[in-house]
Amino acid sequence: MTRARTRRLGTGISALIAASPPPATTLPLASISAGYNPRRYFDSRKHEELVASLRLRGMLQPILVRPARETSDGYLIVAGGRRYRAALEAFGPEGEVPVIIREMTDQEALEAAIDENDVRDDASETEQADAAVRVLAACQDDRGEAARRLGWSKTKLDRRLALAGLCEPVKHALDERRIKLGHAELLAAVPADKQEKALETILASGLDVGKTRDLLMRVTQDLAHACFDKSECLACPFNSAAQRALFETHIEDGHCTNAGCFELKTQAAEMIRFEQEECAEKAARAAKTTGDDTGAKQAEDEIDAIDDPDIAADGDEDGVVDDDTGDSGAPFLHLRDEQAASSANDARKPTAPIDTGARKPDTPKSPVTARSIATRTRELREATWRTALARALAANPAHAQTTILVAAMSGTLPQIKAETLRGRAGLLVGASFPDLDFSEKIAEIQALPQAQAATVLSAIGAAYAKDVTSFNHVADLARAFAVDLRDAWQVDKTFLARYSKEELRFIARECGLITHIGEKAFAKLLGQKKTDLITGMLHVLGFEWAGRLPSAMTLDGAYGSPPARPVAPTSEVPITHLAA
Repeated sequence: MTRARTRRLGTGISALIAASPPPATTLPLASISAGYNPRRYFDSRKHEELVASLRLRGMLQPILVRPARETSDGYLIVAGGRRYRAALEAFGPEGEVPVIIREMTDQEALEAAIDENDVRDDASETEQADAAVRVLAACQDDRGEAARRLGWSKTKLDRRLALAGLCEPVKHALDERRIKLGHAELLAAVPADKQEKALETILASGLDVGKTRDLLMRVTQDLAHACFDKSECLACPFNSAAQRALFETHIEDGHCTNAGCFELKTQAAEMIRFEQEECAEKAARAAKTTGDDTGAKQAEDEIDAIDDPDIAADGDEDGVVDDDTGDSGAPFLHLRDEQAASSANDARKPTAPIDTGARKPDTPKSPVTARSIATRTRELREATWRTALARALAANPAHAQTTILVAAMSGTLPQIKAETLRGRAGLLVGASFPDLDFSEKIAEIQALPQAQAATVLSAIGAAYAKDVTSFNHVADLARAFAVDLRDAWQVDKTFLARYSKEELRFIARECGLITHIGEKAFAKLLGQKKTDLITGMLHVLGFEWAGRLPSAMTLDGAYGSPPARPVAPTSEVPITHLAA
């Protein structure tokens, strides 16, 4: 005879057992018959998982049975019908299972069976998810072994691990059944820092799963229209195709739910395209001036270097460098205007006669300066500051209101694109707002709670930061509100890959890396291929890039050293503020 500890089966059963604790024993399954069970539907997938669990560990929780009146040696199940059915499949009729035998009348058995099914509450999906994370860690990230230990299918393990990435408020909301599993599955496709605001929107507006999916679709990015290489997106958890493979509730295929990542990749791709076009124009001018294809060939090499950084490393080490040799500490917010004026002056100069004799020596290349690097970084710098300002305004309604008033009084507020806010009105105001007529929209806005109205103002201010034509306005607002670019950006591989080796040397010296490791150590790094050089720069022991702003990325053209205080964590725009 074996002993087993009983788990809670329900308030009624617990009371019966507590009144007179019965002994636990084992019985062959052939002597047990199904009694009354209020459940009529049994999930076949869960049944298979329970069979696997029983085969792995045996039956840990005894079945509650009572003697059958019809036979002298038979028993009827009171609680544990699912375990009984799974045990028959796992062990066969001759297998023995732990049971608790209790004398009960028909009425007592009926009430206990109803109570057990009504009161019992299985572990929630998020509790299972957190447990799965611990088991997976114990299995050294071997998912096959973790699934075997848990008695789960591989699909169930993958689904629960995906839910483990939910933020704590969303997990609690699912545990308390304030949202449905479908809500949680949709939110699992959203970056963790945006989930809490999205949850607030769902709860405040009473959105069902279908409405939530529709609204989420409005703020996703269509990968079919992406201008960058999408090979990394295939295995990305924010690709809707990955969500479809995991969950029953998902958005349409081919969409990215991580707007921040999509935007950064787009900016990088557009910068490469801009540099390619600039090199092509340079080649055309050179060919027109010299009468041969030497300039064109040089520019083609530069375009190849943009596409493949190793070409620049093995061949021309200097890449494309601006001829401007101005002071490294001078501001460069108006470089676009200066370049336009310089081009106009060059156009007015007489063209030098073509030398048909021997080829002249190559003109020495201009030294690398803060301004020459900044010239090539203008597009990225402006886009990054716009994003940083938009996030700051989205998080501060007072600053957003100031921005809107200044924009309105200066006549630049109409530069906000109409579709920027109209397409997000359902998230910002209410799910039905886009379908209302104008008078109804007035009433809807008037009825907005103060907090929600502040959110709408924040979204308008953030939209202005993105859409206003003049970057000078963006810079002035960023200064006025003390926006810190460190909260939204830091040096990474994509940033460094756009520069030549000599420009990387300048950045390393400016940011203190060379001082940290010494001239000889950096010279050794510089002798490697460009890709290896960048990797080495980013992984120097004891050196942190976080908080260091190269002069090419600052508003005043001066290097920004790390602040004395710890760098604040990135402040992402929540899903309800995605007008930014």
